[in-house]
Formats: sequence, C-alpha cells, structure tokens
Amino acid sequence: MKLKLLCCEVLHRELCHLAAQSPNTCDLEFLPKGLHDLGVARMAARLQERVDAVPVGRYDAIVLAYGLCNNGIVGLRSAHTRLVVPRAHDCIALFLGDRQTYLERFHAHPGTYYRTSGWIERNDSEGAGEESVSQKLGLFLQRDELVRKYGEENADYIIETMGDGTANYDRIAFLRMGLACEPVFEAMARREAEEKGWAFEAIAGSLALLRKLTDGPWDDDILVVEPGATIRATHDDAVIGAGSRS
Repeated sequence: MKLKLLCCEVLHRELCHLAAQSPNTCDLEFLPKGLHDLGVARMAARLQERVDAVPVGRYDAIVLAYGLCNNGIVGLRSAHTRLVVPRAHDCIALFLGDRQTYLERFHAHPGTYYRTSGWIERNDSEGAGEESVSQKLGLFLQRDELVRKYGEENADYIIETMGDGTANYDRIAFLRMGLACEPVFEAMARREAEEKGWAFEAIAGSLALLRKLTDGPWDDDILVVEPGATIRATHDDAVIGAGSRS
C-alpha cells in the first residue's frame, strides 16, 4: 500500500524509524506540536487543510498519527480517500502502545508528566504559524520575564489568576521507545525532575500501535473512516468512531 501520514512532530523519530522498516510506502508529513495550543477549532481546521491537500487517487489511505487530543481531530473527513486513525486519547497512548495501558497508568499515577525524545526536543509552541493561547497570555514565561513584560503587579495577577499548569504533578516518567538517541533525552528528563523536586522513573514504551499505523493490520485498535464520513468522539472505550457520510 501507499500511505500518506499526517503526524504530530513529537512522533518524528519513532515514525521515521517505523516508516523505514515498513513494507508499505509511507510518505510522512509532520505538523508542529504547537497546533495543540491553538484551540480545538483552529487545530481541526489546520488538520483538515492538510487532509484536503492530499491528491485524489495517489494513496490507499491517509493515516492520522494523532490521538483524540481534546477533540482536535473530531469532524475531520476526506472526500476521496480512507482515513486511518488510532483509537487513542492522546499521544501518550500512542507511545504506550494501546489505550488500555494508557488508562491503567493514568489511574495508577495521575500526577505523572510524561516525556519522550520528541516531547523534549519539540517542547515549545512555535511553528504553528500563529500565536497560541499560551503565548498570548504569557503562560510560558517565568515570573521575572512576566515582570519585565507586564510589570510586577500585573505579573502577580497573571500567576494568581491562571495558576501553575504543573501544580498537580509530582513525577516525570520518561518513555523508552528503543531508539539509539534516547539516553541523552532521558538524562534531560531526569534533570528536569530533580530541578522540580519530583520523582523520576524510566519506563518501557511500546511501538506496537504506531507500527500498526505504518504496517497494519488495522485491527480494533485502529479506526478506518470511509470517504465522506467524519471522525467523531464516542465518549467510551472505543474513543473515536465514524460519523455519517455527508
């Protein structure tokens, strides 16, 4: 088969590795991580734009290497080519290999901040082509930077009003995906945990779900959406389903 993969850039190293080994022809297009920070409507619009740009008849399927991602893929459709989408809540489920493992780890350690090579080297909101909500509000700035930009009183108000986005976390888990590059990124994640005073653990991730996207089979872990139908959220264990054709 010939596949067009539209992928979040945090999966760059893993998907390049898998595409090189796949029996299928995989054309990869990576989109910036910052799309997630633009809000659901603008993220979906950007993804739909890239789906619509895929030429008619060139590919057997368009593979979306995205999780549900706060409904950022809901409503997407292709008029002429099947969409293939993993049943996953977000990219952490993609790195863990299936949605069941994701839920088990989430419930066992809800205060965990996950890191991978991609999450570390692409850990900003740049590249989306427009400012994210976080950038506009200055949420990515430290207090001294907020003071320089807005003044001390306004800086304290922003911090008090918006809060600390990591306040509910106490642990960093680095997911080992079996790539040769990972020791340097794991060391960076360990240092981050030490600086924050959090616990640290390195755990085994899994390429199983991502490999199903590039190689097949497209089993119950994968949703296949026929041309004209849309992706919808199911709010159950299936995560996503296919809506009616338009």
